[in-house]
Amino acid sequence: MAQPLAEALATNHYFDNAFNTRAVKLLPSEYYVTTEDIMLVTVLGSCVAACVRDTVTGIGGMNHFMLPDDGESERDRILSASMRYGAYAMEMLINELIKLGARRERLEAKVFGGGAVLAGMTTLNIGDRNANFVLRYLEMEQIRVSAQDLLGPHPRKVCFLPRTGRVMVRKLGDRGDPAIVQREQAYAQRLRAREVRGSVELFAPPARNAKPRPGPDNRQMEEA
Repeated sequence: MAQPLAEALATNHYFDNAFNTRAVKLLPSEYYVTTEDIMLVTVLGSCVAACVRDTVTGIGGMNHFMLPDDGESERDRILSASMRYGAYAMEMLINELIKLGARRERLEAKVFGGGAVLAGMTTLNIGDRNANFVLRYLEMEQIRVSAQDLLGPHPRKVCFLPRTGRVMVRKLGDRGDPAIVQREQAYAQRLRAREVRGSVELFAPPARNAKPRPGPDNRQMEEA
């Protein structure tokens, strides 16, 4: 029997010379939460990342995930295994923040990714699915989205400073380098190969008012 999917705590700690700060790099399926003055960094193709923080305490965290390709239609997708995994990835991040002392009513989010890097894997671009899901989930959970940079053809490098809430984003070029594509393809294959299980369920259809928006189309590091 396939093992359940699980989010993993990021373990790649390093010192970022460009920002002169300690940092943690997140890979696909990882998350990290912190009370410290450090930077969280990830590179996104079709995946999405939610940068979530308590606006009073500065407790914050980031995740990096995509929805499994379960082959279901948009109509059937609300309570699909794919949606349950997305909800699990978000709840894992939020619950770990609360354990550190964050208050759910004070959380705000900035969301990134959903690029057309793995286009063609599904009838609906997988980046579109990821971007739409994260916005609908946050709207349903009444967590304010204060910034977003979603969709478009570009991979993105995202640098999040939870203590201040600053996020710096850099576009990496159309479709990105092969390493990004290969990493996300491998992640997508792992998702398809495993059965999605868990206690997280969506008890109501996600709201449909939120729409993903791309950020500026340039290759410089920009604040979101």
